[in-house]
Amino acid sequence: MRCVVQRVSSASVTAGEYHAGFSGPGLLVLAGFETSDRVDALRWMADKLAGLRIFSDAEGKMNLNVNQVSGRVLVVSQFTLHAAVRKGNRPSFMRSAPPDMALDLYNVFVEEMRLRIPAGVQTGVFGADMQVALVNDGPVTLWIDTAHPE
Repeated sequence: MRCVVQRVSSASVTAGEYHAGFSGPGLLVLAGFETSDRVDALRWMADKLAGLRIFSDAEGKMNLNVNQVSGRVLVVSQFTLHAAVRKGNRPSFMRSAPPDMALDLYNVFVEEMRLRIPAGVQTGVFGADMQVALVNDGPVTLWIDTAHPE
């Protein structure tokens, strides 16, 4: 599993008539799944995201996690995070989980996040063409990969 995580002051997603989002502190999580992902990796990622100390404390240091600032989370599926671009100019998505498998992994991941984020977790629409808007706070953007946890 691979995530791009952004500390945001607001985030929203629109897919046709569907709209979700929030203003106030929180995280925008773009989540991509690959065929080798297992539930333990999804739980590890949910724990990591809930515990990331990337929000500022009273002294301006990144020292608080999303729950400590009563922040919310918007999770958007993004299969393109597993694009291979080494050969040629057209990305290959062979490592991305097939849609049925990715949907199952996505649903498990969202539920794991909801268990950890009391202020709320919203989602995009899996597999839909979405428009994502955000105000990146900082900016703070992190790349987290369960295959290469650093």
